[in-house]
Amino acid sequence: MWKYTFKRLTISIFTIFTILLILFMMLELMPGTPFNDEKLTEKQKAIVEEKYGLDDPVLVRFGNYIKLMTKGDFGVSYSIKKNMPIAKMLKPRIKVTVSIGIQAVLLGTFIGVILGIIASLNHNTWLDNLASVISVCGVSIPSYVFALGLAYLLGYKMRLFPILFDPSNASRSSVMPTIALSMFTIATVARFLRSEMLDVLGSDYILLAKSKGINENRLIVRHGLRNALIPVITVLGPLVVSLMTGSLVVEKIFAIPGLGSLFVTAIQVNDYNVVIAVAFIFSVLFIAVMLAVDILYGIIDPRIRLAEDGER
Repeated sequence: MWKYTFKRLTISIFTIFTILLILFMMLELMPGTPFNDEKLTEKQKAIVEEKYGLDDPVLVRFGNYIKLMTKGDFGVSYSIKKNMPIAKMLKPRIKVTVSIGIQAVLLGTFIGVILGIIASLNHNTWLDNLASVISVCGVSIPSYVFALGLAYLLGYKMRLFPILFDPSNASRSSVMPTIALSMFTIATVARFLRSEMLDVLGSDYILLAKSKGINENRLIVRHGLRNALIPVITVLGPLVVSLMTGSLVVEKIFAIPGLGSLFVTAIQVNDYNVVIAVAFIFSVLFIAVMLAVDILYGIIDPRIRLAEDGER
C-alpha cells in the first residue's frame, strides 16, 4: 500500500506542475495585460511590466514562479488589490469556500444515501418513483436556479436567512448556499446508490445470507450498503472538489467572499498571479481528494488490499 501511495503522490506532483505550465501558456495567449489602464502610455506600461518581470520569457517567469511557490509565495496581485500578497488574499476566502463545500458534501451525501436506500428497498413503488423524480430534478436543474429560488422564498419572502453573505453571521448565511450546492450531490448519490443496491441485493451471496437467517438490517448495512458504496465513492471524489471550490454563480448570487468569486474577477482583469494561484489550489484539492478516494477503496473493500499485497 505504501508503494502504491508513493507512486500516486509522484504522479500527482508531476500533474500539478504540468497544469501550472499549461495555465501559464494559456494566460500568455489571452488578449490584454494586467495593466489595461487607458491612462497609462505604452512607455509607462513597459516600465510597469519590467518592474514585475512580465517582459521576461515565459519559461523564465514560470521557473521564477515555481521557486517562489515552493516557499509558499504566490506573488502579489497586479490589479485586484495592487501589490497585496496573494497568500494574504486567499487565506480568508479558502476558509469560507471549503466550509460551505464540506457542509454541502455532508448534507448531500447523507440525504442521498437515505434516498438511495429507500428507493432500492421499495423498488417499483411510489417511494422509488419519488426518489427518482428528486434525482432527475437535482441533476437537471442547475445549482444557481435552486439558489435563486431559495433566496426568493427563504430569504426575501419568509426572511428566515440573510440573502447576502454576512461574515459576522456565517452559520445562518451559509444555510441557503449549502442547500443549493447539495442538490446535485443528493441526486447523484441517490441515483448511483439505488442502482448499485439493487444489483447487490439481487446477488447470489445476499440470497445465501438471507437463507441463513441473517438479520435484514445487518444484511443491508454490513453487506449490501458496504459493497454498494464503492462506486458511489468514485463519483463523490470529483463532487467533493467541485463543491469545496464552490459554485462560481452561487457565490456571486449570495455575495460569498470565496475562491470562486475571486477566480472570476481575476480572469476578468487579467490578474495572472491570482488566476494561477486559485487554479493551483483547485488542482491540489482535486488530486488530494482522488488520492483519498483510492485509499478508501482499500478500507471498504478488502479485495483491493489483497490485490495490492499480491503485487509486491
